[in-house]
Amino acid sequence: MPQDQSTGNALRDEVRARYAAAARRITAAAPAAGCCGPTDSATVLTTIDANADCCGGDSCGTAEADPFGASRYDQADRDQLPADAVTASLGCGNPLAVADLHEGETVLDLGSGGGIDVLLSAKRVGPTGRAYGLDMTDDMLTLARSNATEAGATNVEFLKGEIEHIPLPDATVDVIISNCVINLSTDKPAVLAEAFRVLRPGGRIGVSDVVAEDRLSPAERADRGQWVGCIAGALSVTEYHDGLAAAGFTDIEITPTQQAADGMHAAIVRAAKPA
Repeated sequence: MPQDQSTGNALRDEVRARYAAAARRITAAAPAAGCCGPTDSATVLTTIDANADCCGGDSCGTAEADPFGASRYDQADRDQLPADAVTASLGCGNPLAVADLHEGETVLDLGSGGGIDVLLSAKRVGPTGRAYGLDMTDDMLTLARSNATEAGATNVEFLKGEIEHIPLPDATVDVIISNCVINLSTDKPAVLAEAFRVLRPGGRIGVSDVVAEDRLSPAERADRGQWVGCIAGALSVTEYHDGLAAAGFTDIEITPTQQAADGMHAAIVRAAKPA
């Protein structure tokens, strides 16, 4: 398997290394050291080592209810997927519950990981639709493609690339989804601009992400958790709203759902590209 090359961006390389290690652990069926995520028969895997942040929190049980992992999905959805796709879900929500997908639509998942959201999207858009997954990590792409093969999904495609530089033409997709990935980017304006570019007029974005309360400074966010734990790099609610508006989006809604740390929340983010 080819090795991911350094991007020259230390934070991005750290994020990629973390999730590459997660993919390798899943593939090797190694037990996880962390505490978050699903509590059913699926292997729990959300941290790389015992000293790492637990899905963004400083310790287990600090949040009111852990918002990270496959437990955000209905059991019926989990039951129809390969176990490794469920295990690899390290996100903070369920973007499929946000995006309201329809038959025949084309969907793009930013930071698709092990492929859970791509595979569920493919089922919703049906054989006349298509679901793309974009990830920068070779190990995760290998895992996702294996999961797609096991699931028998024929209307999916996994692409290698960075969410700041989406390898698709303009006006290609109807819906963009993402699960706790945009906060990991070190250039969020580029992510939002690229999302706007590849959406068709009238297209929409429906993502789960972590946001900070407006009262928290960047330094205070960093005090609450690591960048790779989805905390330090999170935008405030106002920053997220203003970033979407600057990229050209309208009908912007940002709805916090569950607490991830003091002043930090998993959130549902919706916006539209004007028709």
